[in-house]
Amino acid sequence: MKAAVLREARSPLTIEDVRVDKPQAHEVLIRTAACGVCRSDLHFVDGAYPHAMPCIPGHEAAGIVEAVGSEVRAVKVGDAVVTCLSAFCGQCEFCVSGRMSLCLGAETRRGTHAAPRLTRQADGTVINQMLNLSAYAEMMLVHEHACVRINPEMPLDRAAILGCAVVTGAGAVFHIARVSPGDCVAVIGCGGIGLAAVNAARIAGAGRIIACDPVEEKRALAMKLGATDVIDTNDEDAGKQIIEMTGGGVHHAIEAVGRPASGDLAVKALRRGGTATILGMMPLDHKVGLSAMDLLGSKRLQGGLMGGNRFPVDIPRLVDFYMRGILDLDTIIAKRVPLTEINSAFDDLRKGDSVRTVIEFN
Repeated sequence: MKAAVLREARSPLTIEDVRVDKPQAHEVLIRTAACGVCRSDLHFVDGAYPHAMPCIPGHEAAGIVEAVGSEVRAVKVGDAVVTCLSAFCGQCEFCVSGRMSLCLGAETRRGTHAAPRLTRQADGTVINQMLNLSAYAEMMLVHEHACVRINPEMPLDRAAILGCAVVTGAGAVFHIARVSPGDCVAVIGCGGIGLAAVNAARIAGAGRIIACDPVEEKRALAMKLGATDVIDTNDEDAGKQIIEMTGGGVHHAIEAVGRPASGDLAVKALRRGGTATILGMMPLDHKVGLSAMDLLGSKRLQGGLMGGNRFPVDIPRLVDFYMRGILDLDTIIAKRVPLTEINSAFDDLRKGDSVRTVIEFN
């Protein structure tokens, strides 16, 4: 199969011939239909976060099941599926206490003495699988707990972005922040995750939704998806503007871009008793904090890994939301390109002007 391989950080991906192994007992082989280009991948490509090399990035995908292992029961050949990087074992403390997105997933990966899932076609050298998926490839070989069957009528290019951007942004609203009808919400960063959070806040009945981004076009998209107000984060007084327009600050601030200034703005935007939820991948040495006065005002700060998702339940529900016209995925997708344009798609991400590019496979 063809796949986009990252051989070393801060270098272009190369399209190579890669061999994918046959599925073992609890594994599923999927023919990839589409994969979103997410900023999380860019952190690894640009070396901000470490990963074993060479590897195949890509973690936001949908496709059709080609083969299943002998013990797989949840999906069958021919099923349309969405994959999710938060593969879960189903047995650890996090899984059995209902926090599946925190599972470390050790049991979902092949052991060190097992044959690798991915190897280079030419010489058999190992290609490392990234985030349980490695979706910038024509095929994915994953554990059965890394995919979920969906309505076969769902367009797979839209379904792909459910696996990260939407399940993270919407999950932050529904599961982590637990936005209530009438709450004031600020979303800082209007990329794929942020726009999904804006849309989910509208679904949840938020009274005021303030979308914060330096790019005018993204702010316009946020208004289309349900924002009631927009703020240019290039303005030095962005936090003050939010405080003034809400009469004291927001109940929930959701940071969705992973920049230190965005985390600071999320805290500044809070009213007394408000909660800031950080979704973005901050620089590894960065800390986001609350002052003593913030703590005296009962303000809270929390993380929200992958939106606290329970993806076998959440993704089919999100598909249903889309099919019923409640969830708008079309607006989030900026363009669709073939795998050969993967490096250009990352260049667009670096510029920060585009929302979601989707890689389509023929």
